[in-house]
Amino acid sequence: MSTLQKKICMLGAVGVGKTSLVRRFVESIFSERYQATVGVKIDRKTVTLGATTINLMLWDLQGEAEHQASRLEYLRGSAGYLVVADATRADTLAAAERLAARAEELVPGAPWLLVINKVDLEAEAVIAPAQLAELQHRGWSVQRTSARTGQGVEETFGELARRLLEGHVSLMEEA
Repeated sequence: MSTLQKKICMLGAVGVGKTSLVRRFVESIFSERYQATVGVKIDRKTVTLGATTINLMLWDLQGEAEHQASRLEYLRGSAGYLVVADATRADTLAAAERLAARAEELVPGAPWLLVINKVDLEAEAVIAPAQLAELQHRGWSVQRTSARTGQGVEETFGELARRLLEGHVSLMEEA
């Protein structure tokens, strides 16, 4: 059995649920209390895929703001990332698109997923399925989650872990 350690960054606008997604994934809990992340918060979780154990270091970055360029430097050394948008706030999808473009510049080729969070709030959802279909047409992988209910959270982090492992195996085969 082999063990890998991988740094994952959580990107997105303020209040999209990055911290809540990490807490749901790592601790299986959800809190209604909102507490903005200042700088970066790091959590760890170990996942097993077949004969490989992956120690995920989850870097929860402060939400996107005007001066986030320096915070995006935290992406350096990342193996992959999740870009999170809030299903109930259309502006967060535009922020996610900007962040994904910037992240691709900083860590080109790193696996990543677009996460549409808060899907449990269906009645308040404003991100149109057509918008997501257009992004998928452009090659984006879109996951739908709810940190509140847990819907899609394990699957999303699991999918990113699988992509990290596939990339690691590909690098080993090239060597």
